[in-house]
Amino acid sequence: MNKEVKKFLAIEFKSKATIIDDKIVEVIAPDGEIFSILSQIGNYSNEEIRHSQLYLVEYVFDKNFSDDKEIMTNNIWRDLLLNGVSFIGMSSGDRQGERTRIGKKIRLTREKKGIEAKDLAKLANIDAANLSRIEQGKYSVGLDILSRLAFVLGHHIDIIPNQK
Repeated sequence: MNKEVKKFLAIEFKSKATIIDDKIVEVIAPDGEIFSILSQIGNYSNEEIRHSQLYLVEYVFDKNFSDDKEIMTNNIWRDLLLNGVSFIGMSSGDRQGERTRIGKKIRLTREKKGIEAKDLAKLANIDAANLSRIEQGKYSVGLDILSRLAFVLGHHIDIIPNQK
């Protein structure tokens, strides 16, 4: 193994990739969100190849990590292919449902109050394009921004039980 490869393999990434079975690799991104990749990595009989493929997956996830999950996942798709990682598909992450639900609730509340998106964005001191992505569930929003949006809409953030 050459010196550059050894140097690369010594890097510790924030993302962690694990083989779940012969078809699934699970990746925990730096923010804790879990993604599943449909891949043949688990089928490789050579341990060194499996390890290097998982390492490349971690590298690609760290390199492309973003709060904007749509851009992040598109870039991960591209970079996995460019780096020679054999994969067929990838989940949108385990928090996509919550992002979509919260974004829809923000949009419905804004519309119910008759507030234009650009005005809400301005009052909450966020970019209008980011508000659009939040409302579409395509942007992982932090507590500070979520609190500002809730305040402008006359709401507060609270921990409530799931309604079944």
